Amino acid sequence: MFDTSPKNPVEMVSAQISSRDIIDPKVINAMQNIPRGIFVPVKYKHLAYSDQALPIGKNQTISQPYVVAFMTQALQLKPDMRVLEIGSGSGYQTAILASIAREVYSIEFIKFLYDEAKKNLAKLKFKNIHFKNSDGRLGWKEKAPFDRIIVTAASDDIPAALQDQLADNGIMIIPIGRQNWSQNLILLHKKNKRISKEKILPVRFVPLVYSKNMKKEK
Repeated sequence: MFDTSPKNPVEMVSAQISSRDIIDPKVINAMQNIPRGIFVPVKYKHLAYSDQALPIGKNQTISQPYVVAFMTQALQLKPDMRVLEIGSGSGYQTAILASIAREVYSIEFIKFLYDEAKKNLAKLKFKNIHFKNSDGRLGWKEKAPFDRIIVTAASDDIPAALQDQLADNGIMIIPIGRQNWSQNLILLHKKNKRISKEKILPVRFVPLVYSKNMKKEK
């Protein structure tokens, strides 16, 4: 029996991304050119291009490729934009964002993953990514406002600091809901300091780790 699962990013995009509702050419191009295998632990390399979330350590996961593409497309990124990412993970979503946007500011609370993301992204020689090992719910106030904000783990609510740091005419995407409960991707638009919210996709993410619910991991 032959293994027909994708073996590289081009095959992955053809099988799982462009054949669905992902139509933004910037997103498709980024996902064809970023090797997901770099961001997956050795134990799971054979599954690197399958359409599933995979463990990356510390009870965290790398999101399935389709969800990465969907969230990125929903942000409506342009090349001149500044993006805040909450939850670097192993760096895959960060790399996709940095392939499109002008600057990416990525915050990771778990020190192990912060180090992993920096190491993984160094292999791709990005010059437009800024890292911070901190509580993502607090955002990055000194670098605000941000044209786009993406949160890559599920929160019980929408952190006020992130709403404040979103620029006017900005967009934020965040999974809302408890672990093992119903979760939805929420898309926020900010206009004239007013926030509108829309549910756009049922999802399942690991919980957002932050200082109130966990001692900082080293």
